[in-house]
Amino acid sequence: MTLSWGTAALAIDLARGSVSSSTAGTRKSSRQSAPGFAVLGCGVSGLSTARLVQRHFNGPVTIYAKDLPPNTTSNIAGAHWSPTTVFDSESVTAKFNEQFRQACRISNRAFQLLVGAEYGVRWIDTFQFYRNDPGADELPGGNELYPAIEMHRDPDHYFGFPYVKQFSTMLIEPSIYLSALLRDFYIAGGRVVVKEFRSREEIMRLPEPLIFNCTGLGARALFDDQKLGPVRGQLEVLLPQPEVDYCYLSRGYMFPRRDGILLGGSHERGNPSLEVDPATTERVLRQNGQLFAAMR
Repeated sequence: MTLSWGTAALAIDLARGSVSSSTAGTRKSSRQSAPGFAVLGCGVSGLSTARLVQRHFNGPVTIYAKDLPPNTTSNIAGAHWSPTTVFDSESVTAKFNEQFRQACRISNRAFQLLVGAEYGVRWIDTFQFYRNDPGADELPGGNELYPAIEMHRDPDHYFGFPYVKQFSTMLIEPSIYLSALLRDFYIAGGRVVVKEFRSREEIMRLPEPLIFNCTGLGARALFDDQKLGPVRGQLEVLLPQPEVDYCYLSRGYMFPRRDGILLGGSHERGNPSLEVDPATTERVLRQNGQLFAAMR
């Protein structure tokens, strides 16, 4: 969710050369339509990419997807604007890190332009808890993306932790946000085809000459991408409490959305299961309960 507009923009940049090459010598004016475009997937990455394709190119855009909102993985994302670093930190290069920061900057700006009830995006104070002094550690993507950063060293008033970093960021309501993106896609003339692809060969038979792969974890099987692996997070949802107007990040985390209070704190590499694990539920509730007990 956090990087969706940034990664979409990077993909658009890669596509520009392909579109220019395919239409060179045949275009009579700058307004002639480019070839059609296919986007695989209708989660947040697919919808963001499809919208940017509509903005930057003239050709028709079709989304092909097995599931549509509200039945996508994106619909159950925590959706707190704070880029998670689930990539393999030992394998990254300086080029990758710069690309990551570029995606953060692009996406952060895009979400700022969508703040409001229509898209379900709002600013919210966030508190990050530390047992040890974090020093000059930057927030993910760079401190410049988080307004009003403060460091508190008063455990009696700040959650019982000796170090608490406070900053502002955005919280996204996936059910509202994804529906709004899909609406915008349709208004701009987009088409959706409900279809599940079983092989790369099946994808290559699509009529569109340019295809954007936004299948997420599905790309592991479709494109034999064995370096792509799942990182499972399980959320517990409590009844909505409108009076709670802040987030926190620690061993567990809490995001107050309109559809409920989200509690998290699991991070399981290599686990693709979508089944609820009762042991994880108990652990997440216990960890977050301990945090609130310390506040008292």
